[in-house]
Amino acid sequence: MTVAASAAAEAVERERERQRRCEAALAPLRDAVALMKDRTTVDVAADEGLWRVVQDAFDVDRTLVNLNNGGVSPSPRLVQDALRRDQARGNEAPSYAMWSVLEPEVEKVRASLASLFGCDAEEVAITRNACESLETVLFGFELQKGDEVLTTNQDYPRTLAALRQRERREGVVVRTISFPVPPPSSADLVERFRRAITPRTRVLLVSHMTYLTGQVFPVAEICRMGREAGVEVVVDGSHALAHLPFRRDDLGCDYYGATLHKWVMAPIGTGFLYVRREKIPRLWPLMAATSEIREDDIRKFEQIGTHPAAVHNGAREALAFHGLLGTERKSARLRYLRDRWARRLARHPRVRLLTDLSPAMSCGLGTFTVEGMSPFDLAEALWDRRRIFVVAFGHEEFSGVRVTPSLYTRLEDVDLFVEETERILA
Repeated sequence: MTVAASAAAEAVERERERQRRCEAALAPLRDAVALMKDRTTVDVAADEGLWRVVQDAFDVDRTLVNLNNGGVSPSPRLVQDALRRDQARGNEAPSYAMWSVLEPEVEKVRASLASLFGCDAEEVAITRNACESLETVLFGFELQKGDEVLTTNQDYPRTLAALRQRERREGVVVRTISFPVPPPSSADLVERFRRAITPRTRVLLVSHMTYLTGQVFPVAEICRMGREAGVEVVVDGSHALAHLPFRRDDLGCDYYGATLHKWVMAPIGTGFLYVRREKIPRLWPLMAATSEIREDDIRKFEQIGTHPAAVHNGAREALAFHGLLGTERKSARLRYLRDRWARRLARHPRVRLLTDLSPAMSCGLGTFTVEGMSPFDLAEALWDRRRIFVVAFGHEEFSGVRVTPSLYTRLEDVDLFVEETERILA
């Protein structure tokens, strides 16, 4: 039997076994979701019977309360099991198993991601994280000295650093706009970008949901405005993908980068890049593709050399887990958990929310600041006293504490965080 025939036979058997394991692992969740069939997402968000089943699907350290899932999230057990199996298979005969058996399975991941995002599979690249996705695009544009790139001063530091590097090396001009937290309206955010666009603006970078306060930007309006002005709009979807219910056509975007190890809950080191088909040929890859990869092939953005196929293949199980729950249910639960702590803390006289809690403006990510206390001191106190992990940050215009529960977070964990915060402030 040839190498190709042997790999094909193994692929068939692996696929059969993979589906069997996935179905068995998802059976309890499938049964629990079936009971929610005729209920509203608001009702489902508060049904602890369902969410106990979800919580049981994770192996996490319950001696601490992790409220920084917006940084990176644990994966469900079935994802970790698949990852371990593929890593073991890749180690048994690496040069054969890696490239002949495991790597071709990335095409199934590509198809699942395309289905989630609502685009063609030939517009989806699998990357290692959102930063790689976004820097691929931001470095891939042909820009000249004096061309302007417009973004906000609350976009992610690493993508801002990528733009600053182009500024230093090529003379591109990076301009940032500021906005209050929270802003007065979505229309205000659009208008701030509109006023900042000049005849030299070539690229606009916008976060679908900001990493500091969870502010949701009206991406569809901004993409439409950019297209009318002849400006390329790049969307950072790190916190929005599998967190907010939307599809590609709801946004009208041409470029969208996201991580999969936040709200998709795929293995750590997985990312997603969407490029509209007609935009692919003129966008340079971050790392050079070999001659057999066509200029119009989305795979030219994946040419990073040797890498562990097990990591991106594990995203299949994460996407199956996500698909069974559905974005709408996940989004409603994340908002329910956020509101549980945020609305209570907002009543404290020293607490000010930096996140607008209305559904159009935010979802599961929330941020607050405390009068008379450093956010870093509060975060340290929460950890020292009760092993509660939150993120403190300082921005040039404000500082705060960011809180991001996840699907495995229990109500008692959220309540413990609130109660301990109140004791500290007392």
